[in-house]
Amino acid sequence: MAEISASLVKELRELTGLGMMECKKALAEAGGDLKKAEELLRIRSGAKASKVASRIAAEGVIGAWLSSDGKLGALVEVNCETDFVAKNEDLLAFAKALAEIVATKAPTDAAALSRIGDVESRRQALIQKINENISVRRIARMQASGQIALYLHGVKIGVLVDVEGPGELAKDLAMHIAFTKPQYLSKTEVPADVVARERDIAAARAKESGKPPEIVAKMVEGAVNKFLNENTLLGQAFVKDDKQSVEKLLASRKAKLNGYRFLVVGEGIERKSSDFAAEVMATAGAGR
Repeated sequence: MAEISASLVKELRELTGLGMMECKKALAEAGGDLKKAEELLRIRSGAKASKVASRIAAEGVIGAWLSSDGKLGALVEVNCETDFVAKNEDLLAFAKALAEIVATKAPTDAAALSRIGDVESRRQALIQKINENISVRRIARMQASGQIALYLHGVKIGVLVDVEGPGELAKDLAMHIAFTKPQYLSKTEVPADVVARERDIAAARAKESGKPPEIVAKMVEGAVNKFLNENTLLGQAFVKDDKQSVEKLLASRKAKLNGYRFLVVGEGIERKSSDFAAEVMATAGAGR
């Protein structure tokens, strides 16, 4: 059997990101051939990735990257199974590296990102190392007309805002977006079917009041306008001064908001609920 030196194990570990013992074992099986050992580990990590792929990954982190001139920025949502793993330094570094790739290579979506370079092999190696399902779910990229402000709320929410105006205003707006999570920039962007549904709901509620038709009509319009203001960034009350809307704030500072993007970890993922007692009973029954 070929002698496996510590330096060779270290080199394989740096190539794969896997544990020392796994690397040493692979080198021993490969007769000390570094390339063969790396291929062996990649095959195994792929097998492990397929085993854990069905497990729900609703936790995770937002990786972020912003160019030094503030003109280009990106966000990436990388999911894992547990909040504990979401604090893992390797996962955080992977997410940040992916954000830079999104910014500089401009893939159209997460699937396209996974086909760039060694992204997929790095993901599989991370699964092998952490032993949880790791998935790259969503990306967001922004090339600014003005200046981009980046805000991260811990590792769970990431925001990019393109603003022409004072730098501190852009940062405040990014924090506002992280707090309110507006789905639309302005009223004109809200789809007609969404407005129609809210109008129908408001009309049904107003009719139950028993008030005259003209009052009911005003109640409906009031409810629809309230919905639009609460769900559009420009219509929302600014979190640092709820006496003025974001739109009025921008006007008062002679600033222009060109756009924004944000990602929230696990948003829209249905988390699996389990009955712990039932699981215990099922396990006990299987062991008989």
